[in-house]
Amino acid sequence: MVVEGSVEQKADVVNSNQQPDVAVHKKTFTLEILHIIKEAQQQHGLRHGDYQRYRSYCSRKLRRIRKSLHFINASKHRFQGKKISEETLTDVRFLHIPLMMAERAWGYAMQLKQESNTEPRKKFHLISRLHKATKIAIELEALCESSKCDARTKLEAQAYTAWIKGSLYFELQQWQTAMECFRISQTIYEKLSEALNEDEVILYKQRVEELIPNIRYCAYNIGDETAINDLMKMRLSGKTGEDMLAGDLDHLIAQTREKQAVTLSEVEWRGRKIPVRHEKIRLFLLNVQDIQTQVDQASEIQVKIDAYERLLLDCKDALQVVRDEMKDQAAKGRSEAVQSSLAFLQSYLTYIRLSKTVERNLLFIESLKNNMGGSSEAAADGKRVTKPQDLVRPYEIIIQNLHEMSQLPGIENDASFLEETEASSLAYKAHRCFYIAEVYSAASKWVEAVALYGRAEEYIQKALKNSALKDKKLIGQLKELSAKIEGNKYNAYSLSILGTDTSTQGDATKDKKLLMERLDQYLEDPSLVSQHPRIAQFPPDFEPIPCKPLFFDLALNQIEFPPLDDRVEQKKQGGITNFVRGWLGGWK
Repeated sequence: MVVEGSVEQKADVVNSNQQPDVAVHKKTFTLEILHIIKEAQQQHGLRHGDYQRYRSYCSRKLRRIRKSLHFINASKHRFQGKKISEETLTDVRFLHIPLMMAERAWGYAMQLKQESNTEPRKKFHLISRLHKATKIAIELEALCESSKCDARTKLEAQAYTAWIKGSLYFELQQWQTAMECFRISQTIYEKLSEALNEDEVILYKQRVEELIPNIRYCAYNIGDETAINDLMKMRLSGKTGEDMLAGDLDHLIAQTREKQAVTLSEVEWRGRKIPVRHEKIRLFLLNVQDIQTQVDQASEIQVKIDAYERLLLDCKDALQVVRDEMKDQAAKGRSEAVQSSLAFLQSYLTYIRLSKTVERNLLFIESLKNNMGGSSEAAADGKRVTKPQDLVRPYEIIIQNLHEMSQLPGIENDASFLEETEASSLAYKAHRCFYIAEVYSAASKWVEAVALYGRAEEYIQKALKNSALKDKKLIGQLKELSAKIEGNKYNAYSLSILGTDTSTQGDATKDKKLLMERLDQYLEDPSLVSQHPRIAQFPPDFEPIPCKPLFFDLALNQIEFPPLDDRVEQKKQGGITNFVRGWLGGWK
């Protein structure tokens, strides 16, 4: 058995040696580096920013590749490192080894970058890992320059190496060298996107867009002051490239606003100037000035909502600072002028919070309206279809916020502000009534729907007659709503007269009674000849029935019955016993 096996193995070796080397390496290797690393990153942790999981995956992947290629470093007794050379390159999987090693070192560096926020000493370990990743990437590029690899593999290796180098110089704060590396990588990916098929272009274009924030950040640090505006737009839209840049951008934007906050000493609201002394409030007010421009430039509704959410969190902190300052001033017994100024500043910040909440809710309503009314697009995207009742609550919150605006201290005598708030409140009340009417209309409650449509029309007329309503967009919405109400109102009115629901005519069995409930009526019911006939309800409903009565005769214990001795027959007694008792004196 052993001899035969050895002979077969020798025969295989001889046959393999007889094949010329040209035939083995006849075809060139193609390594789609960007596609491989992106797919691995998305499937193994980087979708959630888990770099440790991705690093562990790279180690397991390396072990599997080495084992399948019989290219294991460790022997039975000691570690023996093996290097991949052009002669060794007989399978494309050999190129996966340095690629996974570089990815593992890069993933470890990104993990250390996350941990260096709380442990600054890990910054040195981070840089050493990036040095190792760069060294391995250069070796990968040298292997891909071989004649055994095609032109696409060579370009992808050059772009990948340039990106790894750029990441290293970025952490070393060598901005000029880092920017040059990122631009080399960006240029190569742009050329590849132009040469490839349409199915493969998207991935490379995304990579080009991811590199733009890194390049602009390096340009700003070199001295390009205009880059900060682009970086703020990218941070707002979420296009910050890698996660490694997001924290740096936040820190950079905060530093820029701190420089601008030095010049902000007071603000003006409703014709009154308010001094601003606290640094945190100045930064918040600068953020308020920039947020509208940034929101206008954002393309997606969800991005705008997220921007407002961040602003409202900052507003909460600013209001707390003002409250603490008011308590300190009251405890120190400062003048009423200082306390009045702080109270008016609190009203101003509260107004900002309420107004931005209204704008946030309007964007939320707009996103709900995009999925309104059973649209096929929303169903195809897997989104929840919006119903009329979903829009009632957001409008109620807006009305409540407007009411709180009118109750702010310090503006009781501001007639124009109160009129503007009242006009806006009427407009949003009209929208709320309309959607409540839609809810009643969907429930076939036509009388209530007609009444609410009429109330909505009254609100619209009052709002349009009010000269304080100057929002052109809101006026246009009210006019569109008025036209829509007119049609829906007459439709509901006609249905209330007819007493029928045309919306349910397609469903022939929706409102029909069961057969047991209409034995004296003739009505065609197709369900009676189907597999699920509507004959009777089963199981039947529970019904109350009288239970068996229980009697407790408690009066019997208190009743005294008359004697019945006179009616009882007395038997005559005789015999020897009576004779003896009579002889002894018992005769009567």
